[in-house]
Amino acid sequence: MKVIGINGSARKNGNTAILIRTIFEELNKKGVETELIQLADVDIEPCRACFACKGKDNCVFRKDGFAEVFSKMVEADGIILGSSVYSADVSSRMKALLDRGGVVAATNPGILKHKVGVAVAAVRRAGGMTSVDTMNHFFLNKEMIVIGSTYWNMVYGLEIGDVLNDDEGIANMRNLGQNMASIMSKLNS
Repeated sequence: MKVIGINGSARKNGNTAILIRTIFEELNKKGVETELIQLADVDIEPCRACFACKGKDNCVFRKDGFAEVFSKMVEADGIILGSSVYSADVSSRMKALLDRGGVVAATNPGILKHKVGVAVAAVRRAGGMTSVDTMNHFFLNKEMIVIGSTYWNMVYGLEIGDVLNDDEGIANMRNLGQNMASIMSKLNS
């Protein structure tokens, strides 16, 4: 089994990456292979809404990094989407991925069906629930299985590493990883 984690933060290896890696630790304990993609390293242009992707399983425009990231999403058994909060929602990089991925998945029905999804947000103060909801709506609208935990999937912190001081939030990330591994194991048996 393989899970891909997509860090939508402009800060490479910041708080959002810490959250995803915390979940990865739990998945790795159960033998799940993991891969982190940092959108800070990937240019993704906005969707053109041309719908040329219909029946093609990916976007037809290949001059940016979207097609490669989306291919990895399709190949994975599980997807973790993580974003820092910008203006009370996901980052622009994550939004571009969700918009383009949403159109590709809508025009290629079932391409993400029954994959397991987890959404997490690194938040300074507010907007965490909106960010998690935005990413969960992507999962739900694509027939994916959304994994929850003991509390909302957000962890508080401003400076890089501050999220590690939110004990409840980090415990929640560990529980998410355990829940994700458990559900994936049951689906694959």
